[in-house]
Amino acid sequence: MKTKAQRNQFLLGLVMVTLLGCKTITEIKTSQKDRPNVILIMPDQWRGFDLGCMGNTDVKTPHIDQLASEGLLLKNTFANSPVCCPARATILTGEYAHKNGMVANDLRLKEEKVTIAEMFQNGGYKTGFIGKWHLNGGPRHPGYVPHGPQRQGFQFWAANECNHNHFEGSYFKDGPEPFAIYDFEPVVWMNEAINFLENTSGDPFFLMIAPGPPHNPYMAPQKYRDLYNEDELTMRVNWEEGIVNGTRENIAEYYAMMTAVDDQVGRLLKVLKEQGKEENTIVLFTSDHGDMLGSQGKLLKRKPWEESIRVPGIIKYPDKIKAGSKTQELFSHVDMAPTLLSLCGIPTNKEMQGSDLSPVILGKKEKGPKAVYFEILGPYKKQDLPAGWRGLRTKEYMYAKYESKPWVLYDVNEDPYELNNLLGNMQYKGIEEKMSDTLEHWMKHTEDSWGNNWTVPVEDDGRLYDKYDKTFYTVDQYLEFSNGKLLLSTDP
Repeated sequence: MKTKAQRNQFLLGLVMVTLLGCKTITEIKTSQKDRPNVILIMPDQWRGFDLGCMGNTDVKTPHIDQLASEGLLLKNTFANSPVCCPARATILTGEYAHKNGMVANDLRLKEEKVTIAEMFQNGGYKTGFIGKWHLNGGPRHPGYVPHGPQRQGFQFWAANECNHNHFEGSYFKDGPEPFAIYDFEPVVWMNEAINFLENTSGDPFFLMIAPGPPHNPYMAPQKYRDLYNEDELTMRVNWEEGIVNGTRENIAEYYAMMTAVDDQVGRLLKVLKEQGKEENTIVLFTSDHGDMLGSQGKLLKRKPWEESIRVPGIIKYPDKIKAGSKTQELFSHVDMAPTLLSLCGIPTNKEMQGSDLSPVILGKKEKGPKAVYFEILGPYKKQDLPAGWRGLRTKEYMYAKYESKPWVLYDVNEDPYELNNLLGNMQYKGIEEKMSDTLEHWMKHTEDSWGNNWTVPVEDDGRLYDKYDKTFYTVDQYLEFSNGKLLLSTDP
């Protein structure tokens, strides 16, 4: 028979379970006290296979490799829209570019969009953003983003809109007074990140760190550049000599910037450990897109090839993820917000289109999505992109098409460097038809259509950020403002 005290404790527990959604008292205390911190590290334009842990024996990334050895290496991680602003908006909203509205570089993300930072904040988290923002639209410099809705849920702020001078520039914190970038930019960003960690206690936090390097221009501190001899580098099988922004020297500088960023990641992880926060902190390392660097004879991004779409995917969570794990399951930007929120016990926004892959990451489920959906919604003629395209990547094949015609089909297992375009090959006619039909299904499923495309070269020559002191939320707004005449008369 229970004592009076035991009966009272039981009744209290019953009331709490009823009021708090059928969780036990133990579960409630755990969810309040032990919710994990989250750090999302996202350098700009980092190819997914350019890490030691991904098999590149030329590049030196010991700290990030260590992160992978202590967590889960997601070997098939992709950028749904492989270009800066659309990729960043997809990560923050869990929506594809055509849904969140960020369909081109240098538009402004609509303030009414709900971001992962806002959801973390509503869940009791402190939030912080450090680095290159590139979601506020308009002129990139000086890059002040005012307090309020334009910071999209981030409370702590040490950032600028966009600056690719890696050794000079400025950034902003609470007000419009600029702070000088006085060193290699990632050093400054990591100083701010460490400051955030040292002044954060109590509530859990969500911190996003977005360094500019290794984005071009390819310029590294000399001590890191000295680590690489361009004549000794192993070129990818599909690399072509003589491409601007794709020379051996560019690649040596690119790797040197990676090693410099890697050192800063090591600083952060060391502080996290010293503060006793390592065990209960989720660290996700990724990038917004890759870089062609002369592969396929192409430069930069926006392309359907592996060099452009594949990004790093490493997640460490010592309390929950087995060290040294690896998976070939497909993971992409649109999945990151719902997955991170789920790992922290925070309900996702119903508008999110990505998959919650926390069961795969925690080893409770073996299978993830069957395909990754890609979209670029307009041309960029100076980067040899004549029109927008859509694509689909499975574990076996990569397929992409323009509205008017198919573009590429590769067997990525048999042909990892994508040297043999299988379109028109009768042996693969059935595969081509299946991929085309599946892509059409994905377009309908995500509420996308070719009508979302824009056809004039809006992004060329910095037209959305360097021609007018004005911000646009949509391409249509820009076209209405310019009446289309400037664009059409100055087509490259």
